[in-house]
Amino acid sequence: MNTHMLKHLTSLLAILLVAGTFTGCASTQTVDGQYNPDPYEDTNRSFYKFNDALDRRVMRPIAETYADALPEPVRSSITNFFNNLEYLNVTLHSFLQGKLGQGFSDVARFTVNSTLGIGGLFDVGTSIGLEAHEEDFGQTLATWGLDQGAFLNLPLSGPNTVRNTPDLASSYFSNPLSYLSGIALFPVAILNLVNTRANLLEASEFVEEAAIDPYSFTREAYLQQRKYLIYDGNLPAEGYDDIFDTGIEDEPMLIIE
Repeated sequence: MNTHMLKHLTSLLAILLVAGTFTGCASTQTVDGQYNPDPYEDTNRSFYKFNDALDRRVMRPIAETYADALPEPVRSSITNFFNNLEYLNVTLHSFLQGKLGQGFSDVARFTVNSTLGIGGLFDVGTSIGLEAHEEDFGQTLATWGLDQGAFLNLPLSGPNTVRNTPDLASSYFSNPLSYLSGIALFPVAILNLVNTRANLLEASEFVEEAAIDPYSFTREAYLQQRKYLIYDGNLPAEGYDDIFDTGIEDEPMLIIE
């Protein structure tokens, strides 16, 4: 193992240990004896406003121009390409969660899409029955028994939780693009960013039109989607009545596709 890779693995281990410590602390936050998933709401709202302003003035106009300029099939292939590269992180965490059969299926999917799919430009795996999965470091930590911790709205990144924050490092280090030189990486990273934002144009319009408080709506939707992923869609049957209930046991279900 070379020194460069060893440094990456050491960084991941350190992040995991720190995340475990902070997750345990953050999970004790309560309001009137009730679990509070957003103890840093004031700070989170400030970062939300910053991200929203940056998006409105810079990212959304660029994404709209990009979406208008490129035909849907081209954008779809670009999305497939980046999804395929990011799928190594999914594969890693399928194994770390003990889902061995799924992990080997993920390896096959990545291999097929990288070869027959011409570097991932075409999703051949789905067409031959190799289902796409969604796994990440946050779900792995949940499987290992770590609490969710506080909700975070990170600058330039958006919704997250203490438990899921280490996935920022895991997804970075498991992506082959991360090992390109800075000059080569920059335009590719920009393309990925703009393409991702273009794919979310309809979702962001929906939030603006449907939500009285977009921040609260985004937070609840994110936390519910995280729970959906952690349970692999098999959510507990009880409680889902109040869309803005923050109780940990009666957390509502709102699935954002």
